[in-house]
Amino acid sequence: MILRIEDLSVRLGGSHILQGVSFDVAATGVTALLGRNGVGKTTTLRAVLGEVPATGSVEYDGTPVLGRATHKLVRDGLAYVPEDRCVFAGLTVAENLRLAERVPDPDYDLVHELFPELKQRAAQRAGTLSGGQQQMVSIARVLLNPNRLLLVDEPTKGLAPAVVTNVAVVLERVAECVPVLLVEQNLAVVRRLATDAVVLEAGRTVWQGRAADLLGDAGATRSLLGVGSTAGRH
Repeated sequence: MILRIEDLSVRLGGSHILQGVSFDVAATGVTALLGRNGVGKTTTLRAVLGEVPATGSVEYDGTPVLGRATHKLVRDGLAYVPEDRCVFAGLTVAENLRLAERVPDPDYDLVHELFPELKQRAAQRAGTLSGGQQQMVSIARVLLNPNRLLLVDEPTKGLAPAVVTNVAVVLERVAECVPVLLVEQNLAVVRRLATDAVVLEAGRTVWQGRAADLLGDAGATRSLLGVGSTAGRH
């Protein structure tokens, strides 16, 4: 296991967002973190990263990390692709990528292989890119550096179907080398990428197992996620 979370609890603004979340993330492949809106998926990622105060236990590659500074976790190979992309709109694509460099020899070969369009748009301001292009920048920033675990939050949200497919292809390629904890609502993407799945409900873990077992059970998918197991299949 690359990540082990036990009894994770988070209170924010008087609300008890996470109420004892527990699950493991395998050291290979993609683990999907699923659930309806507002159940605590993004908060879980932020708690692992140290961005919100939390209690419980988080072990990253066998080492307790709860309470450690975010920048130290990132330096140790814990990478984050946020839901809202968070590009620097006034900077060019090249400048956005340069700011993300953490190592002397960032892997621009990989980035340009996966996202050739970013090389072509290097001088374009990130704020003028489409949503899909901004998502490319967001993912590319973490791929410049060596990583041991990627936390990826809603990478296909609001994107056109063709762009969703492109993002899924990239994540599939990345997951061959680095384990991924993926928050995703598009079940077609989950079906394609995920080996394991975890479902949260009201701030608690209510299901963990093989993704295929969950998506193959129409009753469980409907009750846990509010959709049929064939939703998004294509």
